[in-house]
Amino acid sequence: QVQLVESGGGLVQAGGSLRLSCAASGRTFSSVTMAWFRQAPGKEREFVVCHSRDGVTTYYANSVKGRFTISRDNAKSTVYLQMNSLKAEDTAVYYCAARVGPGSNRRFDYANWGQGTQVTVSS
Repeated sequence: QVQLVESGGGLVQAGGSLRLSCAASGRTFSSVTMAWFRQAPGKEREFVVCHSRDGVTTYYANSVKGRFTISRDNAKSTVYLQMNSLKAEDTAVYYCAARVGPGSNRRFDYANWGQGTQVTVSS
């Protein structure tokens, strides 16, 4: 099991930036694939990005490619999501997720989830 705690959400104007953090504990951080998902009101939880445990493979959803960047600090057991050029449609609760396995864009592949952090982008 991996325990995950997100932070860094907030209110930002369109075009602005935010950086989310997700601190992990309970398992060797370098052994898990990390991902970010998001869920807007009334919508399904959707994939944003994943970063494989070996650091080689990173997948981004088309909707965020070129604007969002995932990174991880294994020494701090933390993964980050840098979000630039934010749009109103990026408004959602952002969830950090972890799995023991390769990168995946399917939420059902992830057994470990954080509590979520709200990101609101005003237009």
